[in-house]
Amino acid sequence: MLKICCIGAGYVGGPSCAVIAFKCHDIKVTIVDLNQARIDAWNSDRLPIYEPGLDEIVFARRGKNLFFSTDVDEAIREADLIFVSVNTPTKKSGMGAGMAADLAYIETATRRIAQVATTSKIVIEKSTVPCRTAQSMRTILEANSTKGIRFDILSNPEFLAEGTAIQDLFHPDRVLMGCLQTPEGLAAQQKLVDIYSRWIPRERVITMNLWSSELSKLAANALLAQRISSINALSAICEATGADVDEVAYACGTDSRIGPKFLKASVGFGGSCFQKDILNLVYLSEQLFLPEVAAYWKSVVTMNEYQKMRFTHRIVRTLFNTVTNKRIALLGFAFKKDTGDTRESAAITMCSYLIQEHAQLAVYDPKVPPKQIIADLIEPGVGTNEVEVKKHVSICSSAYEACVDADAIVICTEWDEFKMGALDYQRIYASMNKPAFIFDGRLILDAPKLREIGFKVETIGKST
Repeated sequence: MLKICCIGAGYVGGPSCAVIAFKCHDIKVTIVDLNQARIDAWNSDRLPIYEPGLDEIVFARRGKNLFFSTDVDEAIREADLIFVSVNTPTKKSGMGAGMAADLAYIETATRRIAQVATTSKIVIEKSTVPCRTAQSMRTILEANSTKGIRFDILSNPEFLAEGTAIQDLFHPDRVLMGCLQTPEGLAAQQKLVDIYSRWIPRERVITMNLWSSELSKLAANALLAQRISSINALSAICEATGADVDEVAYACGTDSRIGPKFLKASVGFGGSCFQKDILNLVYLSEQLFLPEVAAYWKSVVTMNEYQKMRFTHRIVRTLFNTVTNKRIALLGFAFKKDTGDTRESAAITMCSYLIQEHAQLAVYDPKVPPKQIIADLIEPGVGTNEVEVKKHVSICSSAYEACVDADAIVICTEWDEFKMGALDYQRIYASMNKPAFIFDGRLILDAPKLREIGFKVETIGKST
C-alpha cells in the first residue's frame, strides 16, 4: 500500500488529502498536526472546518485508509510521499514585515522530515510559498539527512475556493505539478501524476518546472484579485455617475476576451490567499529590484482597502453623518459564503471603523462562532480593544434577532439565507427603527422590492 503523510491539518491539507483517500482506497493517507485539539476535532463528529461535502468524505474513509494523528514522526517515517501543507502567514515584523511570507513553519517541517526519515521520500510543497522556496527545502534536507537517503522536491500548489473546495478537488480546472527537470525529478513527478490521474483527466494534470509551478499560484491569485479590484474601482464611478455596476459588469463579461467571472462588485475581497499572495508578489518584485512591478500589484490591495472604507463611509453619511449609539445589524462575518473562515474579511474592517464611530453592532453569521468574531475584532493590529468590543458588539443567533430595533442592516457576506425569499424582509422592516436603512455590500438583494416594503436601500456600485 502506498503511504502518504500530510503535515498540516488545516484548510488545505485536510480537504486535499481526504479527497485523495476517498478516491484512492489502496493509498493510506495520514494527516498530522501538532495541535491536539484540531486532530481531536478531525476525529470527532464535528470537523474543525466547515466545507460543503467534506463531512461525507471524511466519515466515509476515516479509520479505513484515512487517519488523523499528532504522531508526526511515525507518519513521516512510514510515508512514501509527504505533503507539506503548513501555514505561511505574512510576517508581522523584521525584513519584509506586512508583505513577505513567514516560512518558519515550512522550515520546521522540512528539518523534521530530514531528522526523522529513514528512507528516501518525495516531498511535496502544498503550501503557498514564494518562488524558489523548494531550493531552500532541498538545501535543508540534503544538509541534515542520513547519507544514502534521497529527497525529491515537487511543487503542487492548491487552487481551492473556500465554499466549493470539494468540487474543486473532484473537478479541478487544472492540477499543477513542478519538479526539477532531471531524470529523478521527472520520475518523482510521474508518481504524483499517476495518483491524480485516477480521477482527473490527464490533460488537466499539467507538469512544469519547479519555479513556474511556485510562481503560477501567486500569479493566479493576483490576477483574480486584480479583476475584483478593477470592478470595485468601476463601482465607485457607477455610484457617482448613475451607471449600474451590474450592467457594466454584464456588458464587459460578454466579451469572450474578458469573461464574466470575478466581475462581481462587492465591499472587498478577503480570505487567506488573495491579499497575502499579492503582497508576497510585491515583496518578491522589490527583492528583484522591480519597483514599478511592485507598485502595480500593491495598487490592487490599496484599491481593496479603499473599497471597504468607502462603503463604511457611505453608511455613516447616509445615517445623517452619525452612527453614535445606533444599532446596526451586520449580516455575515465570514469573508464569503459557505465557509466559516474570517481571515481578511471585510466585515472586520467595517466593524472596527463603526466601533470607533460608537455604533452598537449586532452581528450574525450562520457559521462563524461568536468567540471567533470577538477574537478577530480584538486581534492586535485591528485597533479595537476588548473593552470597546464587548461594549459595542453583541453576537446574535439569527438574522431576525440582529435586526430588532436596528437603524440599519449591512449585508457583509453573500449567504443564501440573506436573500429575498429566504428572509422575511417585511417582518424585519416591522421590527426596525424608521427610517429603516439597508446597505447591500454583496449585490444579493432586490432593491426595488425592498423599497416597496419601505426600506431606504443603498447598493454598492449603484446610485441611490
